[in-house]
Amino acid sequence: MSEQVSFLATEKQSLRLQQRNRENSVSPLKLGERVREIRLSQSLTLEEASKLTGLARSTLSKIENEQISPTFAAVNKLVKGLGIDIPQLFTQPENRHATRGRRDITRMGEGKPHPTTTYEHEMLATELSGKKMVPYRTTVKARSFEDYPGWVRHDGEEFLLVLKGRILFYTEFYQPVVMEEGDSAYYDAEMGHVLTSLSDRDAVILWVTA
Repeated sequence: MSEQVSFLATEKQSLRLQQRNRENSVSPLKLGERVREIRLSQSLTLEEASKLTGLARSTLSKIENEQISPTFAAVNKLVKGLGIDIPQLFTQPENRHATRGRRDITRMGEGKPHPTTTYEHEMLATELSGKKMVPYRTTVKARSFEDYPGWVRHDGEEFLLVLKGRILFYTEFYQPVVMEEGDSAYYDAEMGHVLTSLSDRDAVILWVTA
């Protein structure tokens, strides 16, 4: 009974938030865009988000592209898997022109950790929502292309700067290239890409996704 009450209370809260969005915003909330925004703010690929939420990659892609509407069960999986609450999911993204002079400082080692089997990400500037860029410091643990289940690809463009060590930068349409400390690259993130460490210690890079 308590689970049913909780379910109904959550559903009513979601409906109130949707109604408030309709009343306060000229354009309706596009849930798919909101899901993509939250996923990218955590620097998650569709594959990683699929593992966290338990939703199929194809289902997530269809939700983000507004091809299907998520069921309430899918919404619950999104909320739990992405570590957010329902109000965050149903809140209209910030008006790009509404805020000026924002700032966020992340001290060394105080970013939000997000480890994966091939990378250890440290998310930066996590106090700001609706960012146009997603910056993060990454330790590259992978040593071989075979450490990945396949190409990593996602929406947007990406910039990387090698901070420590050496990496081998694989991209889908180019030959792999060795990159040293201080080298950088800017590329289309929808093109398959992966990194491996070549140095004795895991390489460290700065990544910025737009």
